Amino acid sequence: MKHLRVLCLFALCFSLASFAQDAGASKAAAPAAKPAPPAPSVSGAIDGQIKIIEAEITGAAEAMPEDKYNFTPAGLNIQGSDYKGVRTFAEEVKHVATANYMFWGSITGDPMPPGVTGPNGPDSIKTKADIIKYLKDSYAIGHKAAHMLTAENVVTTVNIPMMSPNPIPKLFVATFGVAHGFDHYGQMVEYLRMNGIVPPASRGNN
Repeated sequence: MKHLRVLCLFALCFSLASFAQDAGASKAAAPAAKPAPPAPSVSGAIDGQIKIIEAEITGAAEAMPEDKYNFTPAGLNIQGSDYKGVRTFAEEVKHVATANYMFWGSITGDPMPPGVTGPNGPDSIKTKADIIKYLKDSYAIGHKAAHMLTAENVVTTVNIPMMSPNPIPKLFVATFGVAHGFDHYGQMVEYLRMNGIVPPASRGNN
């Protein structure tokens, strides 16, 4: 009888040890919980919009060959059209960048780049490489502006005399910079298409 008790006690201990090992193994094998996504924010939402227009405008600017940067539809002599005085492709890109600096710089406090005397940016910026750098730098100001916005300060105002005689809410300025870009992106797309180039945003599964 004594031997039976010892045997039962040994079997019980062995079972408990096996159970503990199995439980530990199962716990170790369980996948780690995924971290919760960050909570939505004003700055994140606006920065996301800026990223979208930045990708499309920059992609279009990079897709146009440098020898077509002075292209306008006026040279196509399309019957019934009137393209006299429209911006060249280069001027379209520089105009978007200049407006970006004006809109988003009003939020960050960054000054306009040197040499800006009109809506199409500095005359000294002429090569494709320099124009694209000017464009990308303007979007860096946009991201900086977005990251400065909060739910509390988006309704505070800034002054942009070239845009309005009255103070303008930062939220309007930040989002209008995006809307303005899409307006000119449509024109840039037409210039690309007229030169047989499919805009990068319209290729494949984009």
